[in-house]
Amino acid sequence: MTEQGPRDDAFMQHQRGTLTPEMRREKAEILEIPVKQIDLETAVSAADLVEAFSGASIQARNVGMCAKVYERMLTDPGRPTIYLGLAGPLIAAGLRKVIRDLVAAGMVDVIVSTGAILFQDFYQSRGYNHFRGDPDRADDARNADLMVDRIYDTYVDEEKFWECDCWIGRFADDLEPGRYSTRSFLQALGRTIEDPHSILGTAARLGVPVFCPAIADSSIGIGLTNHYRRCTEENREGVVIDVIRDNYEITQTLVKSPATAAAYIAGGVPKNYINDAVVMSYVFQHDTPGHRYAFQLTADAPHWGGLSGSTLKEATSWGKIDRKATHAMAFIEPSVSLPLVAAHVLGRQAAGNRSRLRFSWQEDRLLLIESERQQ
Repeated sequence: MTEQGPRDDAFMQHQRGTLTPEMRREKAEILEIPVKQIDLETAVSAADLVEAFSGASIQARNVGMCAKVYERMLTDPGRPTIYLGLAGPLIAAGLRKVIRDLVAAGMVDVIVSTGAILFQDFYQSRGYNHFRGDPDRADDARNADLMVDRIYDTYVDEEKFWECDCWIGRFADDLEPGRYSTRSFLQALGRTIEDPHSILGTAARLGVPVFCPAIADSSIGIGLTNHYRRCTEENREGVVIDVIRDNYEITQTLVKSPATAAAYIAGGVPKNYINDAVVMSYVFQHDTPGHRYAFQLTADAPHWGGLSGSTLKEATSWGKIDRKATHAMAFIEPSVSLPLVAAHVLGRQAAGNRSRLRFSWQEDRLLLIESERQQ
C-alpha cells in the first residue's frame, strides 16, 4: 500500500483548515450514531432480529422503526385507540393468522379492511384453502376453463368462491330487513364463524369493530347483490348497506377516544378511510389533532403521487397525522414486513396489561367506549 507523502499531509491539513469549530461540532453531531452491524449470533429470535434491524440501515432500519412505533402505541399510558388498515393480497400471502393473533392479543382496537381480505378470511373459515401456484408456468386460459382463479402465485377455487358468495346472500336473507353499516353487518356475519383462526370471527367475539367502506367491490358485495336480486324479484325489503352510516360510526370511535394511532398495511381505501375519520371529526364539532402514532408497510412509492405510497409526513399537511406524531414507514411488501413487525410486538408481549376496549352501540350511535382488562 502506498504510504501518505508530504504533499498528501499538506493537502489534508488544508482541508481541515476549511472547517470552523462550529462546523466541526455540527459534523460531530451528524456522525454521532454509527450503524450497527446485524449480529445473527445474538439475534436468535424474530423479535431480536427486528430489534437489530432498528440499528441498521435502508429498509431494515425502517422495519425496525415501524416495530418500535407499534410498541410505543401499545405501551402509551394514554391508551390510544389503534386502527388497523388492511389492503392487498394478505390472506393469499398466508398472513391470516398473523392478523388474527394481533387482534386476539389486544393489539388492534378497530379494523378497516378491503372486502377481498375479509371475504378470503371467510372463505378459509368455511374450510377452503389457497393453493400454491407458479406465475411463470400458469396457463390462465386453462385455469379459466377449470374455474381456478390466480392471485399472482396463488390459486383459489372459483366454485368455492361462488358457494361462499351464495352463502353470504342467503345469510342476508335471514337478517332483519333494514339499513346496516358494514360494521353491524360484518359483526353479524362474524358471529356465525366458528373457526378460531378467523379474523372476522375473532373480532366479533372480542367486540372489535370491523369496517369495510368499499364492500361492494368484493365477493361479499357479490353475495349481497344476489340477496338484493331476490328481494327485488320477490318485492320485499332486505338488507341495505349504508356506507355513509359507516362514516358516522367510525368518526364516533375517534372523537370518543382520548388519542388515536394507526397501522397501515399496504394502502388503498382503508388507509384513506382511517385518515378521513380525523377530517370528519368536525361533523361532531370536535377538533381532533390527528393520530398520535402511525406506521405503514407498503411496496408503493411516494413519487407517483398516489395515496398508497404517500408519506405520513405528507398526511401531516392534511391534519390527519399530528404534527408531533411518532411515525415510520417501511417500503417493503407486507408479506415480508408484517410478520416481522408482528413477531416483534408479539414476541416482546408489548400489549402487556393493556386494556381492551368495549364499544357500546345503539344502532348507529356509539354510546361509550369503556376500557376493561384483558382476560
